[in-house]
Amino acid sequence: MPRPGPRNLITDVPGITVGQATDERAATGVTVIACDGAWVAAADVPGGGPATRESDVLGLENLVGRVHAISLSGGSVFGLAAADGVVAALSQRGEGLTLGPGLPPIPIVPAACLFDFGHEGDKAWGDAPPYRALGLAAANSLSTEMALGRVGAGRGARAGSRPGGIGSASLALSETLTVGALAAVNPVGSVYEQDGKSFYAWPFELDEEFGGARPDAPLPPEDPFPQHSRIGGGWRTQPGAATTLCVIAVSADLTGPECKRIAMMAQDGLARAIRPAHTPFDGDVVFSLAKGDALPSGPERPVHVARIGAAAADVLARAIARGVHAAQDG
Repeated sequence: MPRPGPRNLITDVPGITVGQATDERAATGVTVIACDGAWVAAADVPGGGPATRESDVLGLENLVGRVHAISLSGGSVFGLAAADGVVAALSQRGEGLTLGPGLPPIPIVPAACLFDFGHEGDKAWGDAPPYRALGLAAANSLSTEMALGRVGAGRGARAGSRPGGIGSASLALSETLTVGALAAVNPVGSVYEQDGKSFYAWPFELDEEFGGARPDAPLPPEDPFPQHSRIGGGWRTQPGAATTLCVIAVSADLTGPECKRIAMMAQDGLARAIRPAHTPFDGDVVFSLAKGDALPSGPERPVHVARIGAAAADVLARAIARGVHAAQDG
């Protein structure tokens, strides 16, 4: 039976490390997901207000289709500068594409950011936003261990009316096949059912990883867009003022189109964990990364891809709930 990996983190996927840097004064931060080399990757962006950088390089019609790292940050468009620091750190370590003798390596680092203004932190940084330095620090602190909750890109996040944060989870489908997810959870919607204590994602929980709360009784149908305290209001109901940033990693040798399909299927995890999801106000994005053993070829290969995609949706739902659960304690 599939179970979480030993850490129950995205870093259970071999070759994945995570670095995080937090600015407590500004109540913001950066989370970097790094690969051991250039991994096949894709992105799916269903949100109505995305803020991304270099996502086009992952287009299936384009040349590279691989990444060395993904940068997630707070700070709205200012946070996209975090990728500058990540690129500089990786290039100095010799990681990236080598296009000629004497030229610096060129790391491919797509990025996405969330809006964490408006409720805490000093954002009066003038002409010196902190994100490049935070990206550099995060890229220089890569590890297989990581904190959850109000750290890194999730430091200033909100999930509806509750604190949001960084969440992660994993699922080992076999001895060689693991699916991991990481999410920076900042949606306009809620992750909690109407009782305010059980997560929408509770049917997917393993080992009480986000508290084990269950609904006390069957709940009546809920308004599709409930206008009450569980949903963010005011400045949050502005296009781009909320988002959930997600990364899926898979220990399998997937193609670019297969990575794209995994990212698309993983979006179902957002809809299972957040209500409503993919609104005009959210900039939801899912990156998928893959490297590992070859899948069987022939007619059964799409079945294996479908199984991985289904697992990615479940793991992402769990990661989202874990991030908010951890943030309540932070």
